[in-house]
Amino acid sequence: MTTTAIANQKGGVAKTTSTQALGVALAERGRSVLLVDLDPQASLTWACGIDPDALEISIHDVLLRRLPAGDAVIELDPPTPRPAGGPTGRLDLLPSTIDLAGAELHLLTKTGREYVLRKALAGVADRYDRILLDCPPSLGILTINGLTAADEVLIPLQCESLGQRGVGQLLDTIADVRDYTNEHLRVRGAIATLFDRRTNLANEVVAQVREDYDIEVLEPFVPKSVRVAEAPALGRSVLAHAPSSKSAVAYRELAARLDEDARASQRSSA
Repeated sequence: MTTTAIANQKGGVAKTTSTQALGVALAERGRSVLLVDLDPQASLTWACGIDPDALEISIHDVLLRRLPAGDAVIELDPPTPRPAGGPTGRLDLLPSTIDLAGAELHLLTKTGREYVLRKALAGVADRYDRILLDCPPSLGILTINGLTAADEVLIPLQCESLGQRGVGQLLDTIADVRDYTNEHLRVRGAIATLFDRRTNLANEVVAQVREDYDIEVLEPFVPKSVRVAEAPALGRSVLAHAPSSKSAVAYRELAARLDEDARASQRSSA
């Protein structure tokens, strides 16, 4: 099982879209996937077709240790297609609500606050092949919890002039997490989102991130598309809303790459 944090303190970089799309694409490949919404804005929860205001329990209750994570998990509709002759994929959600903002304040007063999410997820980890953590657009205690619980980090990167400004800060935070709470955390790479290959700027941003920070920008890049923007309001991923769109195809290829890398790593460690 691999836990991946999708993190970038800059908003509007398609972080939630990437978390949902990669989760759906992995489930299409027959994997059991848990999506975890760590953002008090509950964007991932909403994008999955769940009204946060109607929820009685959420990750807020889990982080406050009122109940185990498994009691708050919501089973989502399994996506299609599935691998021919392969296992049926599974897609679950550990949802968020605005109450999570209060949980963040509560955690700040607690000893061992960085490890609360890791301990909570340990109770459900054996049910899943992959856990994807949608971190909030900040470097606060909720993001630190996500990085402490994760095996690896993916950084969604909007390919515009200011898109790469926060990468250095995030990498500094990751270095601190390695020093104090999770020494094995690795940066898997960046995902170029909202990419417009017609512009020189988009290509320059990718090249600059590769050179300045020495991290891999995974290919294929995810192109800018109105279909991606439409999907959350419908409570669906772009893979369900526009399955043949270039963005959906790109996310499927990225998910396949991550899946194959994880399987190769498991074989080498066996």
